[in-house]
Amino acid sequence: MNTSPSAVRVGFFATCLVNAMRPNVGFASLKLLEEAGCTVEVPMQQTCCGQPAFNGGDTRDAAVLARQFIETFEPFDHVVIPSGSCAGMVKAHYEEALADDPAWAERARRLAARTHEIMSFLVDVMGYAPQRRSLEASATYHDSCSGLRELGVHAQPRAMLGKIRGLELRPLEGHDVCCGFGGTFCVKYAPISNAIVEEKAAAVERTGAQLLLGGDLGCLMNMAGKLSRRKSEVRVLHTVEVLAGMADAPAIAEPR
Repeated sequence: MNTSPSAVRVGFFATCLVNAMRPNVGFASLKLLEEAGCTVEVPMQQTCCGQPAFNGGDTRDAAVLARQFIETFEPFDHVVIPSGSCAGMVKAHYEEALADDPAWAERARRLAARTHEIMSFLVDVMGYAPQRRSLEASATYHDSCSGLRELGVHAQPRAMLGKIRGLELRPLEGHDVCCGFGGTFCVKYAPISNAIVEEKAAAVERTGAQLLLGGDLGCLMNMAGKLSRRKSEVRVLHTVEVLAGMADAPAIAEPR
């Protein structure tokens, strides 16, 4: 870890899915942030960002979680999150969830300005590019809705992936079209969700790529599940796993 007094102090928000389902994404994120020159801390007080409650109309409980998040992460120079949807919640919706309390809404606004999706942070804030990384493989990239539309994450992951020696990036038809996950959408509207991800999986397979990459674990799990049920050989990974040289772990939905 970079412990220089001048190092950027980052509070890392792991997200529920990374913590419970794919810790390798967290470890890869920490490796990249430290390579970029950051001092990284993972506050133990962190819990859900409140996105499921907010999206379900439970603004009251979402506001409780927002206040806890703000108190936990205010001391840091930056907050970094390996998920476009969770980062989007903090940046785009905390102020709305706390609108009835002007003091808290202002704190939310200030923290939002220092909160970043990890690929955007690495490129746009730290000017980071992976060095001496190689992976002989072909890959295609899915742009998750929140990261793309709420945060403008598009060029950043592609710029970093383009620095990986031996990695061939192939275009994905409908790369910016929803995969059908949508949080609780896939539970409430399962037939619609399944039809959407079926189209997405077919598009992924048409690229002929060996890897499917993206920046939001919920979307990646949804697509990996469908590809697995189709008996596809495409391996699904979070982009940070490739950037950190940790793509040798079992892929999402692969047996361990």
